[in-house]
Amino acid sequence: MTRQRAIRDRTFASLKRHYNYRLFFAGQVFSLSGTWMQSVAMYWLVLQLTHSAFAVGILSLSRFAPSMIFAPFAGTLADRLDNRLTLVWTQAAQMVVAAGLAVLALTGNIGAWEIDLAAALAGTVLCLDSPARQGLTFEMVGRDELPNAIALNSTLFNAGRVAGPAVGGTLIAAFGSGWCFAANAGSFLAVLAALLLMRADELFPLDRRQPPRLLAGTREGLAFARSQPLIAASLILITVYASLLFNVDVLLPLLANQTLHRGAGTFALFTAAFGLGAFSGALSVAARGASRWRVTVLSATGLAVIYLAIVPLTSVAVIAVLLAAGGVMFTILTANVNTRLQLETPDWLRGRVLSLYLYSWNAMAPLGALFIAWLCSVESARLAFGVVAVAGLATVGVVQWRLSHASRRELAARQPTTNV
Repeated sequence: MTRQRAIRDRTFASLKRHYNYRLFFAGQVFSLSGTWMQSVAMYWLVLQLTHSAFAVGILSLSRFAPSMIFAPFAGTLADRLDNRLTLVWTQAAQMVVAAGLAVLALTGNIGAWEIDLAAALAGTVLCLDSPARQGLTFEMVGRDELPNAIALNSTLFNAGRVAGPAVGGTLIAAFGSGWCFAANAGSFLAVLAALLLMRADELFPLDRRQPPRLLAGTREGLAFARSQPLIAASLILITVYASLLFNVDVLLPLLANQTLHRGAGTFALFTAAFGLGAFSGALSVAARGASRWRVTVLSATGLAVIYLAIVPLTSVAVIAVLLAAGGVMFTILTANVNTRLQLETPDWLRGRVLSLYLYSWNAMAPLGALFIAWLCSVESARLAFGVVAVAGLATVGVVQWRLSHASRRELAARQPTTNV
């Protein structure tokens, strides 16, 4: 019992010790579920309106393209602004976008292009929202408990991945996609209330220097990331995985609808299974509270192997179980990378490095989505799962080689020169 209590205390340490983080956590419980409901509704509605795998890829392009353009510069802006107040404005903007989608869908005046436009607007706001949200986590809990808080954030994110699609699929089947958009718009009220009720004097101070200029500050962030082998390797790994293996919003509806010939319920089941596994993985990371590169490599390799195992399967139940295991690998990988990036980055550069993390997630994701949609259109989702898995395994090998090479160079540089 004592050991179980100790594990429980470690798992929820940030919630117990920090009032501001408790507020933030409570607000996100509602908001993230709404976000996942909207994501499910957008992809499913586009597929139903167009019956086109390519249109699903265009939607992902609309979501992620803004990050390709704005994310690196948004990090410099985030290093100039107050994280909490920035989030108030970005969350309010996302609420307006969701409300607009709800009105169009509920009145029957929505088409694929309106959904694409809303996705692009939300993606633009996310460029600033993401580094500010991650930076605020550091301010709420401090350096010592940052790994725990990041893992708990992942728990929330993936609990939303479970609850959102489950509720969203039910709403879509019973009433249509419009109510998913409406629910998401309402969910932002909770997080806005939490942000406004925070005690600013209890936030951990940041060691920020002269506010960076937009271009010079962006170059400084890029130079820092390139100079740190582990940070560079992490960003390369996430770029490939986010572009291909994490593109489940494209992979799963096409697997359910076009390969297995099932409906919205199967799509929701697959998404919820992946999210349930990710939720379990996040809890294990929160209890452990550490970030190790070896664990990052093992989880990345495990996710790719699971995707390979899905290729020949036709059983919905077995695929769902494997997707749950993949969700565990997904969260362990992303939580470890996020934690390591924040802990190894000084305060005055954190927004810029986190914006590069966002860029790694989204830079090639639109092209990855189109590539996956093309593979599915010429063959099936099975081919897509196989190709992205091989790409993941190859990337793990490349970054491991790069780190090993960098370690050998560093060791050689430390060796004293002997004159003969």
